Amino acid sequence: MKRSSEHFQKTLQVLQKAPLFHNISQAILEDMLECFKYKTLPSKSTIMPDDIADYFHIIISGRLEIIKINENSGRIVILNILEAGDSFDIMQLLSSKPCDGIMQVLDDLEIISAPLKQVKAWILAHPEFNRNFLPYLGKQMRLISELVGDLALHDTETRLARLIVRHIDKNDPNNLQLKLINDLPHDILAEMIGSVRIVINRQLQLWRKKEIISLDHGHIHIENLEKLLALTDQHLLPSNSR
Repeated sequence: MKRSSEHFQKTLQVLQKAPLFHNISQAILEDMLECFKYKTLPSKSTIMPDDIADYFHIIISGRLEIIKINENSGRIVILNILEAGDSFDIMQLLSSKPCDGIMQVLDDLEIISAPLKQVKAWILAHPEFNRNFLPYLGKQMRLISELVGDLALHDTETRLARLIVRHIDKNDPNNLQLKLINDLPHDILAEMIGSVRIVINRQLQLWRKKEIISLDHGHIHIENLEKLLALTDQHLLPSNSR
């Protein structure tokens, strides 16, 4: 991307706020951006593993979900949802193998992309990037670990409560707003916890009646955080009661 590009300054600002590039100087980021190309992808488009092989991508705006599909049953589980400042597929930097998940674009997406060889060369030239890389990678792996634990150990109500609590905006704890998932359709929320839309609808309506949450045109508002937090710690229900 040339420094004269109309997208250069916006992209630079996104990187400066991203955890993966925290405290890296503007001069170094500008140098890195010259390795990347800017592109857009429309909402609801699909990215297959072969589409991202040998390239490293950073989201500038929009959201992207990474999903796994059982081809026999058609069941879907969402492994992660990425937003501005997130990178995919970051594991290629370690193994040079693309992820085997399918990526669905949730919003019109702006990304920058560069060949892995160029990115690896840039990392070798700027080892300060590694201070952020391992914590960022650890966070992504922890999210996957939490998903596996939730699916194996908790009932649907607990999984949904944990999902919502996990996405409370930590920068504004007094407002109890949700980040990233607040306006997502219920079928996507279901896929994030290994359930189905009708079950999620029923659970949200139950919580609404109990005044734990309120619902407004697809947005979830937390009304009683104490009750919601209590649900995240409840014991695993007997299998015949789920």
